[in-house]
Amino acid sequence: MKASVFVGTSLDGFIARIDGSLDFLPPGGGEPHGYDEFMATVDALVIGRNTYETVLGFDAWPYAQKPVFVLSTRPLAKPPSGAVVEHIQGTPAYVVSLLEKRGVQHIYVDGGITIQAFLEAGLVQHLTITRVPVLIGTGIPLFGATTRDIPLKHIATRQYASGLVQSEYEVGV
Repeated sequence: MKASVFVGTSLDGFIARIDGSLDFLPPGGGEPHGYDEFMATVDALVIGRNTYETVLGFDAWPYAQKPVFVLSTRPLAKPPSGAVVEHIQGTPAYVVSLLEKRGVQHIYVDGGITIQAFLEAGLVQHLTITRVPVLIGTGIPLFGATTRDIPLKHIATRQYASGLVQSEYEVGV
């Protein structure tokens, strides 16, 4: 199974403010930068509970009918009508094994703790990081402490008129 990360960060590496707010990101994601094309390749999402609760506050459910598996040891808030959401528990390896058995071939991993756990487990193959030209000073970091180096191979970097800079990497190369 392929696991990918497609995430926006502040220039200083934060994916959200301490309170989970994403107000520093461009409204609606900003100009087109490959997200829709990426989502078309994804079979399902694996996100953490904090990310799930943040997304519940959006005006519209952003994942349409894509299955969303929410990692949490606690009960989840009710999903919006039409959303395909499943509560799941376990290690990243267990989650990947379970989803592979269900025929899932490509997952989108999102949420700080979830991304960090999947990277640490060696289960992410592709990273796309879009940096927003703003320094927020503090927040939830994209990357945390690791027990080992995680080698990356740079694939491409693109810049956009708004100042977004996007880099793609293969993981573990």
